[in-house]
Amino acid sequence: MTRAMVLGTGSCLPRRVLTNAELEQMVETSDEWITVRTGIKERRIAAAGEETSRLAAEASRRALEMAGVAADEVDMIIVGTMTSEKAMPSCACLVQKEIGAVNAFALDVNAACSGFLYSLDIADKYIQADPAMKVLVIGAENLSARTNWEDRTTCVLFGDGAGACLLTGSDQGRGILGSQLLADGRLWHLLHMDAAPSLNPALVPADYAGPYIRMAGQEVFKYAVRAMQDGVAKVLAQEGIDPADVALVIPHQANIRILKSLGDRLDIPAEKIYINVHKYGNTSAASMPIALDEANREGRLTAGDLVLFCAFGGGFTWGAAIMRW
Repeated sequence: MTRAMVLGTGSCLPRRVLTNAELEQMVETSDEWITVRTGIKERRIAAAGEETSRLAAEASRRALEMAGVAADEVDMIIVGTMTSEKAMPSCACLVQKEIGAVNAFALDVNAACSGFLYSLDIADKYIQADPAMKVLVIGAENLSARTNWEDRTTCVLFGDGAGACLLTGSDQGRGILGSQLLADGRLWHLLHMDAAPSLNPALVPADYAGPYIRMAGQEVFKYAVRAMQDGVAKVLAQEGIDPADVALVIPHQANIRILKSLGDRLDIPAEKIYINVHKYGNTSAASMPIALDEANREGRLTAGDLVLFCAFGGGFTWGAAIMRW
């Protein structure tokens, strides 16, 4: 059976580091308050020249370099994002131009923090249909552009960055074994972000306050842990895999309390859960591919390892995927 396997990974982070100490000077907060509640110590903030598509393109170049594949060999580009610098064209089209992937078609996927996971599943389906395809799957966000820097409950959480992986078909038992994707649009109001102001006055929402992220933190926390546990349980049961056989979990890096609660509920040891939220904060769709690239380059992944991905985001969207490395 053909499966979509990873040929190479890459990531790109903005140069500027925003620490908790700096945030103390911006809003009423403290390093202790942020660290205890989120586990975040610092995050990256984009500057001019580090737009979402630029970060995505550089992450893609690094993935292609690792894979030893030229940009014009790429057949498809999928970018999971909700913060592209343009509403049109897609971020994926801008990446295609930037890296010279002249033979690829391109599209974006907006599933908030689950964007990379959804994109990974789409790539897998295309590759099952055509195993020779080479597909770039990217998660990229500039959340600093959509953050209310006067709201201490959200501005301490988010950061910018991009991660990418190049996939192609394999019939050697490696690659994506299965996935479970879920959503519940009834709960959109607990975590959402309005678009730029409408030019049609009749379509301006009565409670419009600006194009930034708004979140009911405690409610989101409760749903996030249960939802990711549900997605993981479903995909492991679907593939007949015992949690003890998973070598590494690469979850969406929302905050440390969610990650620890998830590990406890799944009975997976902490050393098997990859965590970098302390360095980058919540980078939404970019968090899992950044973590995947770091784990890969650190030598945390060995051929044959079972790698588990799980995410939860606005929508609500959530799910999980299992891959044999």
